[in-house]
Amino acid sequence: MLFVLANVVAFNHAWRFTHFSAEVGRHTANPEQLSLAEKLWVLATGICNPKPVNAGLPAFAYRTVKISSPNGRLESWYSPVPQARGTVALFHGYTSDKSRLLREAAYFRHLGYSVLLTDFAGAGGSEGYRITVGYREAYDVAAAVRWLQLQYPRQCIVLYGVSMGAVAILRAESELGVQAAANIIECPYGSMLQTAQNRFAFMGIPAFPMANLLVFWGGVQNGFWAYGLSAEAYAANIKTPTLLMWGTADPRVTRQETDAVFAALGGPKQRHDFAGSGHEPYWRKHEAEWRRTTEEFLLRTGTAAASTN
Repeated sequence: MLFVLANVVAFNHAWRFTHFSAEVGRHTANPEQLSLAEKLWVLATGICNPKPVNAGLPAFAYRTVKISSPNGRLESWYSPVPQARGTVALFHGYTSDKSRLLREAAYFRHLGYSVLLTDFAGAGGSEGYRITVGYREAYDVAAAVRWLQLQYPRQCIVLYGVSMGAVAILRAESELGVQAAANIIECPYGSMLQTAQNRFAFMGIPAFPMANLLVFWGGVQNGFWAYGLSAEAYAANIKTPTLLMWGTADPRVTRQETDAVFAALGGPKQRHDFAGSGHEPYWRKHEAEWRRTTEEFLLRTGTAAASTN
């Protein structure tokens, strides 16, 4: 009976983690922000996971484009700049959307890049309600890159991804044949299993066997082997120059995971840690440092010229 109950609970949690709700509401707070009573309630019922909605529009000129993906029709914002050095394609994290990357996009435009911001399938203005924390999202990355290559075949493409978006980029390059001039990835998790284990650690309860069951059922429900969803494994096949950034106070992605992903990267690579930053945009606490690190990396890879400001 305990085994059956554990699987029922894990099945329910896996479904809620990988399927957004059409109902408007507030997403369940992060585990570290919950009281003991709230944690027990979440363990019993699962998280509240409404579909992310774009919270704002670009302050710069843009046009909305629709891109076909195996996951459904994606909504993107494309903003060209005159005599662009290339295009930066930006990809958001779990329970997020493209509007959360407008600050970063504006800076890349300042550096002379056109930008393409895309909602993953299931988020924002894109079709669907399913999210797979990086696996199927890799097909969306590939679709966005293919769109750019068809529209602007001579431009170099830089891929920028946060958390789930970073993992999707790594899988797209490792397994789907996507090629870019450079990657900028922030706080990619090591593996799906490690992410689940970390979440249970936040809740203050043993990770085994519930984390393992959660990953198993999440994969079964969404048609892939979730134990194989591993940024560390994907990184070993990456030859693209890559900047990996991480916050030293990140409660969801550990230093050990970050070290392993960085060590596995097979091409030219650079690492930068932001002291005191958590699982959040690094410009919030270290804007000048984030800008400098990003620009210097692009200069080093030959995809940018020094800014005038």
